[in-house]
Amino acid sequence: MSYQTAKNIKEVINSIKKKKYVLPSIQREFVWSTTQIENLFDSLMRNYPISTFLFWKVEKENVSDFQFYDFLKDYHEKNSSHNNKLELDNNQDITAILDGQQRLTSLYIGLCGSYSKKMPYLRWDSENAFPAKKLYLNLLSQSDDSEKEYDFKFLTKDESLEQGYSKFWFEVSQILTFKDSSEAMLYFISKGLTDASALKSISHLYHVINEKGTINYYEETSKELDKVLQIFIRINSGGTKLSYSDLLLSIATAQWKDRDARDVIHQFVDEINSIGRVGFSFNKDFVLKSCLVLGDFSNIKFKVDNFTKENMLKIEQLWGKISYAIKLSVKLIDKFNFNRDNLTSTNAIIPIAYFLLKNNCEEEILHLPSYASDRKQIREWLIRVLLKGTFGGQPDSVYPIMRDVINDNIGEFPLSQIVEKFRGKIKSISFSDDDIENLLDLEYGNARTYCILSLLYYSRNENYRYHQDHIHPQKYFSNTQLTTEEIVDKQSYLKNFNRIANLQLMQETENAEKSGKHFLNWLNETFANDSDKKNFLQQNYISLDSKLEFINFIDFYSNRRSNIKLKLESILGNVSQN
Repeated sequence: MSYQTAKNIKEVINSIKKKKYVLPSIQREFVWSTTQIENLFDSLMRNYPISTFLFWKVEKENVSDFQFYDFLKDYHEKNSSHNNKLELDNNQDITAILDGQQRLTSLYIGLCGSYSKKMPYLRWDSENAFPAKKLYLNLLSQSDDSEKEYDFKFLTKDESLEQGYSKFWFEVSQILTFKDSSEAMLYFISKGLTDASALKSISHLYHVINEKGTINYYEETSKELDKVLQIFIRINSGGTKLSYSDLLLSIATAQWKDRDARDVIHQFVDEINSIGRVGFSFNKDFVLKSCLVLGDFSNIKFKVDNFTKENMLKIEQLWGKISYAIKLSVKLIDKFNFNRDNLTSTNAIIPIAYFLLKNNCEEEILHLPSYASDRKQIREWLIRVLLKGTFGGQPDSVYPIMRDVINDNIGEFPLSQIVEKFRGKIKSISFSDDDIENLLDLEYGNARTYCILSLLYYSRNENYRYHQDHIHPQKYFSNTQLTTEEIVDKQSYLKNFNRIANLQLMQETENAEKSGKHFLNWLNETFANDSDKKNFLQQNYISLDSKLEFINFIDFYSNRRSNIKLKLESILGNVSQN
């Protein structure tokens, strides 16, 4: 390994464009935020060092022996967050980046591409949720951020047009188009700018990008992947932001024989996240942990020693079965109406996948009546562990016990055996009276609230989608509306209307029809005879002698809360029997 003469940024960017600089398969994904990119450019302008780089020179005759990936240019959080695989021929030497991918990708995006991240409060599937933004430099003012001097910002085209007395947004990518510094000055003059500091900024930016030797690097020339892998591990396992799962995925990629682990796992994550109407938020950490658990490895911790070549080959051989079981488990919990918004722990799915794999379950478990008991037991187990937070913190101690119990009870999901196995332990999924009291105070919209309602409405039709719904409609619970309704004890109304005892699960079409009608009015309009009305009240834990007028809300709430508590005690205090 030798230290090389520093390169300027434009030279490196041109090499990236020509596919001379590439990423080896052991590299992780791009993870930097726009703020980190802006800070990088600010550091360059302030002549701060941006650390050294480590490059791996691969001679052209050896290029086809390895798999390489392209740099991201136009990052899109939803549609383009993975690097594309490159098909390179053997007509030129290439340079693979071992250390410095995040910085080089950031420079590439800032100087040549764009960054699209979901805007707050917009739906994931909204076409306006991911506006493309490019990097700009305000030539007329310094940054408002005390940590920065230069005002670099990612802006949309419309945002960049907001010019003014202290604001002129220069698109940073244009600095690459100038042939020399005089052309940068001509641009400055053509825009009618007269501020001396602005001229200084654009001239300095030109120098930093096009002339200054900023990229200081070492070069490795070894032909042996094992040696390169060891260098990569040494660099990236000592206090950097590279996560262990990134490192382990890199190792798996280097050691699988017939598949590209990186490609396969990233595509699989995208696939399972697209299941259902809302989708999920699984990641590669979840998949790698699942591989260790479902592969029956004795040690399932994220340690380099557990990702040996032998273990990686075993995972590759089992990948078909493992991936099928995971995908089937996600389809199953989607059937239970779980999604990215209410599944508070993705790792809770791993024991379900293990059960499905060990019992050779197929798609029939999703709908056949003969599997109804298993579906009910799995759903109750999942709700219990989500409510208890069993898979928060360090859950590695849970998986081996779950595997043992499942293997000792092949043929049915062993809910009662699991509850007993963990009873009295730190990861217990039994519930005390205090636990249940606390659950009753959960509010509308909370992910755990859905879990409680799902337990209460366990007999619902699995083929429908359900919403959390206020029995007495939310719109009546405001100071203004309560005054109109002549309610005296407003605080009690406002305190309790959002809690479990005023919530139900309702089919989405019925919920839309119910709208904001007073509960008693809606009830009388919807159910023509007393028998249907009685069934509805009983199914919703409402006593038949309850007064249902809005003015009697506090009594209604108290009565229903008691009924729900009894039901939760019967479920969570014991174990459901079939």
